Amino acid sequence: MTQHATLAPERWAAFSLAQQVLMIANEMQRGEALCAPSGDRASLRRSYERTLRLVDLTVAVQARATLRRELLRWRDLVAALYVAAEPNPSAHREAFRCLLLLHPEAARQIPYLTEPVPRRP
Repeated sequence: MTQHATLAPERWAAFSLAQQVLMIANEMQRGEALCAPSGDRASLRRSYERTLRLVDLTVAVQARATLRRELLRWRDLVAALYVAAEPNPSAHREAFRCLLLLHPEAARQIPYLTEPVPRRP
């Protein structure tokens, strides 16, 4: 059972969307160090499980269909990280950054929480 398995949708809905996104981001931040080759793979998987649970709660309590769609698309990124044979630190950072872009308040945290993503030529 994951840490957030007993978190009720009613309780989660009491948080603002910015708070919800930042709490999901907190779980992704915890997983950042675990993506390293020396990281604990089981702990990384649990971090992704908690992330997925919080995204599911956020989708369940959102009234805006467009936001639900974007959250579900983002969830697919995390699900791919979860089932990957090996940790992918670069994909993790990109997914983390994309999450933060879902809300203006969270996006302001990008310079403090993420490394710059190199631009592709």
